[in-house]
Amino acid sequence: MSRKQFFLGIILAAVLGAGIAVSGVIYFQPKQQTQPIQQTSFEDKQNVYLSNFLKDSAFVVPAGLNFVYAAEQATPAVVHIRSEYESGVSASSSPFEDMFRDFFGDQQRNYRRQQPQPARSSGSGVIISADGYVATNNHVVENADKISVTLNDNRKYDAQVIGTDPTTDLALLKIDGNNFDYLEFGNSDNVKIGEWVLAVGNPFDLTSTVTAGIVSAKARNINILRDRNGLQIESFIQTDAAVNPGNSGGALVNLKGELIGINTAIATPTGTYAGYSFAVPVSLVQKVMDDLLEFGVVQRALLGIRIVDVSAELAEDRDFEELTGVYISEVGSGSAADDAGLKAGDVIIAINDHEVKNVAELQEAIALNRPGDQVEVTYVREGNRKTTDATLKGASGTTDIVVKTASYELEGAVFEDVNEEEANELRIQGGAKIAELDEGKWKSAGIRESFIITSIDKKDINSVGDLQETMARKRGGILIEGVYPSGETAYYGMGW
Repeated sequence: MSRKQFFLGIILAAVLGAGIAVSGVIYFQPKQQTQPIQQTSFEDKQNVYLSNFLKDSAFVVPAGLNFVYAAEQATPAVVHIRSEYESGVSASSSPFEDMFRDFFGDQQRNYRRQQPQPARSSGSGVIISADGYVATNNHVVENADKISVTLNDNRKYDAQVIGTDPTTDLALLKIDGNNFDYLEFGNSDNVKIGEWVLAVGNPFDLTSTVTAGIVSAKARNINILRDRNGLQIESFIQTDAAVNPGNSGGALVNLKGELIGINTAIATPTGTYAGYSFAVPVSLVQKVMDDLLEFGVVQRALLGIRIVDVSAELAEDRDFEELTGVYISEVGSGSAADDAGLKAGDVIIAINDHEVKNVAELQEAIALNRPGDQVEVTYVREGNRKTTDATLKGASGTTDIVVKTASYELEGAVFEDVNEEEANELRIQGGAKIAELDEGKWKSAGIRESFIITSIDKKDINSVGDLQETMARKRGGILIEGVYPSGETAYYGMGW
């Protein structure tokens, strides 16, 4: 065979193959109708245009995007909380009013213009044990005369307040019963920025609403909590999951259906969701709930220092090599930090080998402990990395555990906690009331029986426990502020 014949054979074979292929396509292709098909229903119409889409509703969700399981785990354990205020005084007449109005608007709070009609507000909560303990926000139940909890299946229960902690805006409730669905605690320390999360709650009284988003930031301080003694803790998980009025106290869960936070606030100029929401991390929630269950009050552990974030300006001024950490501006005499050898000018960079980059992270790391607990503090001094062990102390300057006390006797006076009804009538957060008064320093100062102490040296006194803790470390003159049952406000100076 000549070379010319060889190439000619290849060309002929190619042409023949192409012809066979084109003929097959034409033969097997459905013949087009010369007249349009008559469509007598919308199903016919949709079948024509959607024929390329699968009709089967069963589908496989890509790994990391399956929200169905987490939603099924969370919704039965998230409850609707209704708070009632017989006197027309609610959490909105507390110091939280202005702050949370910025975050939640004035919805359902017009009752302040309709006093003395009964007032109501609502929020969410999370069942955290089978025997009916419920975690929620303090501002959801603060000052309420009656609290009811409605489950996902519409069962309704009256709730008892076990304890509250305004410094973290958390509260623990109890409903009677057993075998409740509850959410397991996750690990908020392991939560990653960019991770998918779900927010579950009751926005605008729409029960069992689930929204999705990602973790936008951690250890976020947005300056919404206030405490006269500076003990507030803000180390929020920030997400872009939609949260609105009524979501407060609800669950933030990961895709395993584990609780990783309690939804608390939103950043908004309008009172409704505008892009970001904030949740108390579950590591802090669990510690506060344990304290309230065991003691009725939160056990606050302190290093006893004044601190600020290490900024670029501070680092340049102090010639720091690192731009992260927490700068100690002052160390309290006799504090845990003082005993451990920490000094003003040191930069704390880790607690128990857990890196702390800012004040919020340090506050959270310390708040997870109780007075008497020991932590390892890693810090930098004059460019050298050092470690020391610090035994944490309470606000009283001791390692003693604070016990919720119903009554307390001191210097001729017997003090009792103010009941909720009287506190609501007087529009106070609480106080220590003089139930009995004999000769002693209190009587000598001119104080009369039934006086309610609400503040000592500008430190809030909301209970007998607060009074006991405060007076244990007072020396010299003190300024006492309070109110009588008649509503008369009074101030007294007393030597101690």
